[in-house]
Amino acid sequence: MITLTSLTIGYNTKNSKKIVAENISASIQEGELTCLIGPNGVGKSTLLRTLSAFQPPLSGEIAINGQALSRLTDRQLSRLIGIVLTTKPDIQNMSVYELVSLGRSPYTGFWGKLSDEDKHIVEESIQMVGISHLEKRMVQTLSDGERQKMMIAKALAQQTPVIFLDEPTAFLDYPSKVEMLQLLHQLSRETQKTIFLSTHDLELALQIADTLWLMQPQRPVAIGTPRALAQGGQLGAFLNRPGLHFNETTLAIHVE
Repeated sequence: MITLTSLTIGYNTKNSKKIVAENISASIQEGELTCLIGPNGVGKSTLLRTLSAFQPPLSGEIAINGQALSRLTDRQLSRLIGIVLTTKPDIQNMSVYELVSLGRSPYTGFWGKLSDEDKHIVEESIQMVGISHLEKRMVQTLSDGERQKMMIAKALAQQTPVIFLDEPTAFLDYPSKVEMLQLLHQLSRETQKTIFLSTHDLELALQIADTLWLMQPQRPVAIGTPRALAQGGQLGAFLNRPGLHFNETTLAIHVE
């Protein structure tokens, strides 16, 4: 479980602080798929970077299974948090198997030699995302969807209790978007990992996510199931605008 206590996120500028969101006290549960939604520029990436320890919070604390992130070394963090970014890996002449094997680097030591157990974990991770038939393919030959599954397999091979993903459905066609979120939902159940991702695919998040985090400018982060945020009016306040209507009963978004 991830616990946030009075968390304020943002940036230290030369003369002041730029606060993106403040006083967030919440938890992200294991065994669930949690989706972070909100408009462009609201600070979703800032929150993900802060949760991933890429940048420090302005105040407050983040803890994973009771361990404060601020007190952990890089090696300890690498065994707690797996990260899948939107950026496409610019890699040539490396196979899928070899790239997924990099997920074992927190455990293999300086020379990176894989033990039999490491190899078993890599194979299992590749199987879990359904790309065993691709393990000998070169990374540069993969489609966007195949590449994203490969990166998720790498995060699984890292064997961390937490996986953060930044826009994992970006660049995918609609059927692939659905497949990706269904896969992540299934993995959260089967592995009991904490899976937290940002997405702009609102309709899919409404249907598949266990929990939503809704970030909006000048408003507290709203957290709850899609149904709870619909009934509480937070989703309607976000989605209802000229030409767009959110149905709080069916959780459907209609263009008018």
